[in-house]
Amino acid sequence: MAAQNGNSENNGEMVVTPWEVKGKVDYERLIREFGTQPLTPELLGKLETYTDKLHLQIERRIFFSHRDLDTVLNLYEQGKKFVLYTGRGPSGPVHIGHMVPWIFTRHLQEKFQTRLYFQITDDEKFIIDNNSTLAETRKWGYENALDLIALGFKPENTFIIYDVQDMDLLYDIALKVAKRITFSTARSTFGFQDSTNIGWVFWPAIQAVPCFIHKKLTGENVPALIPAAIDQDPYWRVTRDMAQKLGYYKPAQIHCRFLPGLGAGGKMSASMPETSIFTMDPPDVVKKKIWNAFTGGRGTAAEQRKLGADPSVCSIFQYYYYLFEQDSKALAERERRCRAGEMLCGECKRDIVEKLNKFLEEHRERREKAKDTIEEFHIKRK
Repeated sequence: MAAQNGNSENNGEMVVTPWEVKGKVDYERLIREFGTQPLTPELLGKLETYTDKLHLQIERRIFFSHRDLDTVLNLYEQGKKFVLYTGRGPSGPVHIGHMVPWIFTRHLQEKFQTRLYFQITDDEKFIIDNNSTLAETRKWGYENALDLIALGFKPENTFIIYDVQDMDLLYDIALKVAKRITFSTARSTFGFQDSTNIGWVFWPAIQAVPCFIHKKLTGENVPALIPAAIDQDPYWRVTRDMAQKLGYYKPAQIHCRFLPGLGAGGKMSASMPETSIFTMDPPDVVKKKIWNAFTGGRGTAAEQRKLGADPSVCSIFQYYYYLFEQDSKALAERERRCRAGEMLCGECKRDIVEKLNKFLEEHRERREKAKDTIEEFHIKRK
């Protein structure tokens, strides 16, 4: 399933790589093909003992798969803490889909009182996009960091890494990682080709570094837990293969689903802005995108009242499911009314426009304030 960005032939088939997600995503198939583990009731019960109650994204199985989450929790039970690691490839503005794993990451950080290392991969975006410049990727790195901070992260335990700016801090660990990953492994994992530039080939070693950097900064050797969408899993597979050879714990992961775009199928993508809601979209743009969105409705209002609609394929309902209906009973009632034909798509769209614009207005206020504190989040050195 590995393929370089922009080089796969989709033909309606599922494609899930670190650079490209297309087609209808079969998450059960991904668990089998990626070799991850489903989140079992027993494991979720153990997680709940440390978090008081399960986060909404866990309850609704938005996070559905893992590697070594059980190991991390067992070590935690024995007194061994862990750190969190996730990040953002700054190719453009942040949309709602990007924020799904960040919101869950903040929950874990608060419940376990642990550090987050957040990697801004401005180097990767420059390397893989022939049309980008370093100035552009660094600019978007700054803008994306503001969106992260606006979600409520605190500077005392949130460490933002800007790869280009902080490469002197990363490079020695990246070299140690790179020395232990063969080109054969990288090619089979990521689909590198003869035309692949050598920066792209080396870059997975850089993405591995935040898994291990806590020891360099503090002297403490602890595992890292990575909340992220499952398309990033190939990076951690190769990292896990060599972690213990360098004296580190294997990084653990917990994987989330993709927030669907507003079109008919596929994840929300910045490359299709008409199907994505960005944090800086003004109210009229949000309204236009929602009213043009694909739904599970019928051809006419009369037909829908008679036969009902299908929320399982509706992009609008997914917004309620992922983020914007915290009350599960209210969500179930909305679904019931939709299927029974008691609610038309226009009502759902009006409701989500109001919720989205309220959320984004408050987010942008916090984002503006974040400009005064953003330097406090830059990774602290010895």
